[in-house]
Amino acid sequence: MRTQTAGCVKALRELERAGHFVLPFALDRRGAAAKSPRRLSQPVEAARDVPDQASDVRGLSLIKVDNLAQMRVWNELMICDHPQGAGPLVGAQMRYLIGSEHGWLGGFGFAAAALQLRDRDLWIGWDANTRRAHLHRVVGMSRFLIRSSVRCQNLASCVQGMALRRLAADYEAQYGYRPWLVESFVDTDHFIGTSYRAANWVAIGQTQGRGRQDREHNSAKSIKTIYGYELQADWRGSMGVAEPIAMVPLELAEGLDGDEWADREFGGASLGDKRLNDRLPDFARTQAAMPGRAFCGAAQGDKPAVKAYYRLIDQPGDSAVSMEAILAPHRARTVQRMKAQSLVLCIQDGCDVSYSGLVQCVGLGVIGSNQTGAQSAGLHLHSTLVLTTEGLPLGVLGAQCTAPSPKAKDDHRPSSAVPIEEKKTFAWIKALRECNELAIELPDTRQVCVMDREADFYELFDEQRRSRRVDLLVRAKHDRATSDELNLFESVRQSPAQGQLRINVPRQSSRAKKSKQKARPGHAQRKAQVELRYREIEFRPPSSLPGKQAIKLRVVHVLETSPPADATPLEWFLLTTCEVLSPEQAQECLRWYCLRWRIEDWHRVLKSGCRIETLQHKTAERLKRAIAINLVIAWRIMLMTLLGRECPDLPAEVLFSDIEIEVLQAYAKKNESPNPLDSEMPCVL
Repeated sequence: MRTQTAGCVKALRELERAGHFVLPFALDRRGAAAKSPRRLSQPVEAARDVPDQASDVRGLSLIKVDNLAQMRVWNELMICDHPQGAGPLVGAQMRYLIGSEHGWLGGFGFAAAALQLRDRDLWIGWDANTRRAHLHRVVGMSRFLIRSSVRCQNLASCVQGMALRRLAADYEAQYGYRPWLVESFVDTDHFIGTSYRAANWVAIGQTQGRGRQDREHNSAKSIKTIYGYELQADWRGSMGVAEPIAMVPLELAEGLDGDEWADREFGGASLGDKRLNDRLPDFARTQAAMPGRAFCGAAQGDKPAVKAYYRLIDQPGDSAVSMEAILAPHRARTVQRMKAQSLVLCIQDGCDVSYSGLVQCVGLGVIGSNQTGAQSAGLHLHSTLVLTTEGLPLGVLGAQCTAPSPKAKDDHRPSSAVPIEEKKTFAWIKALRECNELAIELPDTRQVCVMDREADFYELFDEQRRSRRVDLLVRAKHDRATSDELNLFESVRQSPAQGQLRINVPRQSSRAKKSKQKARPGHAQRKAQVELRYREIEFRPPSSLPGKQAIKLRVVHVLETSPPADATPLEWFLLTTCEVLSPEQAQECLRWYCLRWRIEDWHRVLKSGCRIETLQHKTAERLKRAIAINLVIAWRIMLMTLLGRECPDLPAEVLFSDIEIEVLQAYAKKNESPNPLDSEMPCVL
């Protein structure tokens, strides 16, 4: 039997607030000054002669803090060296000191886990009742410190392993139960979590920037990566929760037929209500049968289905029904399909979704304004669509749907003074981090993140350099200074040509001037004869980021030699971290970049086919839920179209049910409809 002193005192205070009695002064400490941690009278002596390798540290040991003298040392170390100080820690606690013959090297502090974490709870797969019953089996590593004066390779992962191997037994001896999981958080703005990965932790998501006491949803804290560590192999069985989708390779067309695809792509979602979990695939299947129609029309008079669908969409804003939760099963399937590939292209792009007609919709942002200053309401969607190297879409890896807000009138900071986390461009970094974390789960699948000109900013390349687990391929926008005397563009133009190619330039429709967008002339489709160049360059960081290092990249350049008289010459500068040592490797980068147009096609299916801009809901959160379902529907429509074109011998039964095949055969006899995605995309010939 474990004593529950803190819980009992909390319950007594709640009863006092309800008016049942008045607590004696000894129990009512709410007005008392905060207790200062007991510490030493001077800082802990620095460790001496610590070797460069953990294996050479003499007398390395982990000491459980059991007495006041050890507690003073632990507190002093944390107060002096840890950014969060010594605490206080909450719940069942365990502290360790990292000792050696060289002196004290650091320490650990374990305490109660976070009450709620969306990404952790999705990964575990528990509902609210199961979480309440078993939350004490999850322990939080609240403090982990290697002293700033200690520089010893592999020490962090080594001592983590020592602590995690004994933690369960120490908890059982002191508190009478064994924890099953440990959670911790890494601020990726300052650390990349190398020691966690080396100690076999698993990255399972991100926090929302809220602390334990954030009852007002202010999200004032930084967003951190959540790591989990399994102390017991069969912990899910002990909790009584289902195993997640097995991380086994999945072929592209497997499970996508007309009867099963929705169960595969939406089944197993954790929406906080078993009824909603079970019905989500039915909602997707119904909507996909008539994309672009309102759900009440797609349901064709099925009133119970309509009522259940809007019960899902109209959940409170802080419920478990979120865009991430709805997409979680599809994301898991996407990862499985990625695992079956040796190389995948993670195409990032953003688009604005206009809802200017929804005047009473709460939570929309500002996506533009016209010349009179009238603002357009809507959401910004930033997505990562994963492709094979042949251009077939494997799925939607991630989607960020935000409500942009204009810069405050009293905010006079120049752009260079605004932290990157506050800028719209931070969405590119967040998506890159997701790919970086996924690379741990997919050691045999190489990821190349392909992005357009908006992603050409120093912080993105610096982010990639910190981990180097995925490659970047970005079209250059800025003619920045390099280590040469010339700027980037002219430096590459003056390098010798390495070959000639023909590139298909697709037809472009003319566009009148609109808001802040310039007018764009139209042109017909043509074949462009281009010269190919590539070279390595090094560019310096912007002056607003002093102390940052210069970045080395490869540039692949194509320039049209004889454009038509009325056409602008085609010219691309592609910045990449991929190895480019031959014309063949340069051409491969060009082919990959040409496939970036697939995400533009997908956006067109979303807006013209699924008609997400015609959704009618009262809050932005409800719109996001409906958009999430349509993201997967649009992916399937696009995949079906491209499979029919790229794999004409593929049996129709792979993607269609018997009744759908019969209807299509009847339709084909009467009509020959043009393919909605059959616009020719750029490609290297």
